[in-house]
Amino acid sequence: MKKEVLFFLLFLTSSAGFIGCKSNTENMTLPLMDWTGAQSYYAQNMHAAIDLLDFLATLKPEDPKTASIFKNIRLHFKKAEPYASYLNPEVGHRVNGPALPVFKEDNNRVLYPIGLQKIEESIYEGGVSSEQFRREIQITRGMMQNLVNGIEARPLTTRRFFISVHQQLLRIISLGITGFDTPSSLFGLEESAASLESLWEVYSSTLHPLILDEYSTLDAEFDSKIHQTITYLQKGDDFYTFDRYVFLREYMNPLTRLWVQVRNASGLWEGAEGYPFNFDAETFFDADAFSTRFFTPPSNRKQSEAQIVLGKKLFFETGLSKGGDMACATCHIPEKAYTDGLVVNSDNSGNPLQRNTPTLINSVYQRGLFWDGRSGNLIDQINSVFTNKQEFNSNVHQFTDAILKDTAYTSLFSAAYGEIPKNNTPIVKALSSYIGTLNGMNSKFDQNIRGEIDTFTEQEKLGFNLYMGKALCATCHFMPLTNGTVPPFYYETEKEVIGVPETAENSELDDDYGFYWVFEEDIHKGMFKTPTVRNSELTAPYMHNGVYKTLEEVMDFYNKGGGGGLGFDLEHQTLPFDSLSLSETEIAALVAFMKTLNDTSVEDY
Repeated sequence: MKKEVLFFLLFLTSSAGFIGCKSNTENMTLPLMDWTGAQSYYAQNMHAAIDLLDFLATLKPEDPKTASIFKNIRLHFKKAEPYASYLNPEVGHRVNGPALPVFKEDNNRVLYPIGLQKIEESIYEGGVSSEQFRREIQITRGMMQNLVNGIEARPLTTRRFFISVHQQLLRIISLGITGFDTPSSLFGLEESAASLESLWEVYSSTLHPLILDEYSTLDAEFDSKIHQTITYLQKGDDFYTFDRYVFLREYMNPLTRLWVQVRNASGLWEGAEGYPFNFDAETFFDADAFSTRFFTPPSNRKQSEAQIVLGKKLFFETGLSKGGDMACATCHIPEKAYTDGLVVNSDNSGNPLQRNTPTLINSVYQRGLFWDGRSGNLIDQINSVFTNKQEFNSNVHQFTDAILKDTAYTSLFSAAYGEIPKNNTPIVKALSSYIGTLNGMNSKFDQNIRGEIDTFTEQEKLGFNLYMGKALCATCHFMPLTNGTVPPFYYETEKEVIGVPETAENSELDDDYGFYWVFEEDIHKGMFKTPTVRNSELTAPYMHNGVYKTLEEVMDFYNKGGGGGLGFDLEHQTLPFDSLSLSETEIAALVAFMKTLNDTSVEDY
């Protein structure tokens, strides 16, 4: 036990350096605003959470008092979380991340599940000794102490405040109301209310006098809406029946719009780059709410219109492959939502490829490309296609001059790069630039949830509420992107073990181990990245092996508890083994909702 605790304390100490890695060019507090009181507020709440953890450590996990104490721990944590996790995202996520083992790629160690969600699991599901319970609390306490040290050591500034609030508002939408933060206790609605109470408390002690003096109407509107939103959350006493559609459309999105106005009206905000958000977007569901630049490798962020136009032509160019018979569009057909409609496509020899072709629409927002997530960005993914002997089988370091038979390339390369390249690197960048424009975030759902139109049916509303609640979809396919890239920092795309069968008869586990080949760790067997569900109606068949032909079959698989629920031996499955107990009516509603996520109106170059 002592060795394990020491290891995690060393982990915390090393993570403290993560705090100092931020740019020293951050704007310090402007003379107009004193943030020391707000900084103290965050610190006091984290200290309160730590004190309650100490008391919790004196109890046995089965003690009736543990649940109420734990609830208050989480409420205090949520009030401090904006600034604490802004300063130290890694430790903040470990404190409040899933109760799953964590594999550290730098040393190939598997870390035991820790944090508030692990403590929650021990309280609500049992099966742990008092000694293990205390160890979980001790390690979590150490991480929270690390967070409060950061809060007290680094002055809260205008820039830090506005960015951290933006991140917390997204947490409410994507993690709080979905149950991701509290899978066993389902405290998420109350915690989301606590997050907004924290915002109101800090706003009242800082920006409120300034906004009231210059923009009294805006202040009154913000005051009214934030309290209406808190009240709506507090009245949601049943996690499963809470109307998340109404909450987002009528409360949270209007509140976010008002907050953006407050931030801009303050005159203190000077903008921020290097984040996944377009801070000027009114809601997280706006078509331009996310910055593709953030997800683009630094080597390709200075892309031009000419580079994108070149990339589009190259996308259909079979001359890029050694055999002259395969292009990107061979598998990613625009008319089929940039998939191919096949179980698996064929390689350059006419033999079946290993896995189903995923859509490229919104692929720029993923940190894991290919089904096994082995490529971290589009540049790496395209390079892998070039060098794959079953696909392009080309040398990235040597220019594919066969394409110059089409004289149009001479002028396109000249416009994009000023010359004919000497290797395929500029080609890869141009392809990446073009694919990065294939984004569709203006679906029927997006327009309805923004309140621009009112065309959602009752069935579609039910489906959305199930997606965000009972069906647990949004705990892996995070809103609003609906993929596995983890908000609010979007540093990684989750990979899951769900136990996909070999055939639609669900009788045998598929023998494709996915990500396992990278490190050959047992926890990775059958692990695949979590894709987007946007445009899912158009991208059948489904799963990495194309095993299911319909969305109804996919929903049935999840409803039964994944592979574990089907009876497969899956020690490390990341889905709950239990049935979701969805009725046929509910499954139909889920499918109806997912069909509202269609948007293939990508940029036409």
